[in-house]
Amino acid sequence: MPGGIPDQALWNALPVPALLIAEGEVIADLNPAAELFLNLSSRAVVGHPLWERVTIGGPLQEPLMRARARGTSLIVNDIDIGSVERAPVQCNIQVAPLQGTDTMLMMISPRDVASRMSQNAVTLKAARSAIGMSEMLAHEIKNPLAGITGAAQLLSMNLEGGDRELTDLIVDECRRIVKLLEQVEEFGNLSPPVLRPVNLHDVLDRARASASVGFARHMMIVEDYDPSLPQTLADADQLTQVFLNLVKNAAEAGAKGGSIRLRTFYDSSLQVVRADGTRAQLPLQVEVIDNGPGLPPDIAGDVFEPFVSGRENGTGLGLALVAKLIGGMGGWIGVDSAPGRTVFRISLPRAPKEAPGEGDMTTGET
Repeated sequence: MPGGIPDQALWNALPVPALLIAEGEVIADLNPAAELFLNLSSRAVVGHPLWERVTIGGPLQEPLMRARARGTSLIVNDIDIGSVERAPVQCNIQVAPLQGTDTMLMMISPRDVASRMSQNAVTLKAARSAIGMSEMLAHEIKNPLAGITGAAQLLSMNLEGGDRELTDLIVDECRRIVKLLEQVEEFGNLSPPVLRPVNLHDVLDRARASASVGFARHMMIVEDYDPSLPQTLADADQLTQVFLNLVKNAAEAGAKGGSIRLRTFYDSSLQVVRADGTRAQLPLQVEVIDNGPGLPPDIAGDVFEPFVSGRENGTGLGLALVAKLIGGMGGWIGVDSAPGRTVFRISLPRAPKEAPGEGDMTTGET
């Protein structure tokens, strides 16, 4: 193979994205993990300058040339790496010369997975705290609101003109608050998921069909599915709710004529450590991509927190509910956002070959 690495199997098995950079900073090869990370095939990048195919948001060109000239290794931390097909994510870069050649080995270590797994744990903790408050709010406020609504309707029967407009306003506002409380109650639903083998594309199609005739009818929804994707282990109803919430979020962010892309693919590199110390792989990936303006910078790091919203009159519960449901199914969710491209990515486990039958599994949040 190019660059003097004889073992193609070893190169293909590397779990981290890696590139071989020839003289002149031309890409000589990249491993499958790098293809997945950059969302680009080797055919599209091999033979092209590194700087044309890989988006590098930091001072790497000069250090790379210096490391090549001296034949030394190089480590650069906290640098944004992406491509035309993937929004940049913060990474650590390691570059080392291959002995006896002019080729440099570049390994990319994304930092977003580790940091967002910690963020997910914080989000779930905040969600549990919010659940207690939500149950109290729903119980203590909905009943008095029903009384206020009834009293206002009775008063309106004997009023005319401007006075009736005031009682109508009371009724409308009470109904709006009740609707909000119903969303809070939904967020506080602690029923554990029932995990069964699920075809992700069937669930995505259900959500797409519902969205296309409703809140996303002004958007173009594009399917970019990997047909070879195996089944996941999840709660189909809860997963449908997750996809509906994400598509709705994308539709509300996009202008008329915008697009939403539903993408699925397999990536075996993502592993998580559960609360009991065991490791689990989350190889099944689903991305909901929109071309809207992106998340407001002041809330981009907290969008999965309860009651955080970037929209006027938003409740801030939609994405918090998504994070809660995905966490309850043992999955992971993250977001990359920039003006013109926002990507919500969900990672889920693969269903075991011997799928549970009547003994369907239930689980609480991780």
